[in-house]
Amino acid sequence: MSNALRARPAATPKANEVDYTDPKYWNGLIKMSLSKFFILCVLNRQRMHGYDITKAVEDTTQGCCSPTPGALYPVLKEFEAGGYVTVEHEVVGGRQRKVYAITDRGREAFRVAVQAWTEVGACITAGGKDACCG
Repeated sequence: MSNALRARPAATPKANEVDYTDPKYWNGLIKMSLSKFFILCVLNRQRMHGYDITKAVEDTTQGCCSPTPGALYPVLKEFEAGGYVTVEHEVVGGRQRKVYAITDRGREAFRVAVQAWTEVGACITAGGKDACCG
């Protein structure tokens, strides 16, 4: 066999490179995307403050997605900047809280997201890798 055809040993990713063979990478990527989806999902049901959003996402996904404050609030800020949610300040029990509500633009984004995730889910469940990538 020529040297060109010999398999090369897999290189170990450097510290600043993504290891695409690490399930943690894929789980994190999927959960981050799903968290955005489910944040819109729970806000589509009702307006709520941050802690309630986290609990509702966690309950809706049976614990699969549980956005931390460090993940939740940047997403909410991004959604607010894009016009997908609005923020109101309310005083509850003497404490001021931000209450988030989905906008019509947010409802449209959620509708599009449902369609996209449905297509991806159908592709995956239709036959695994051969259905999507074969």
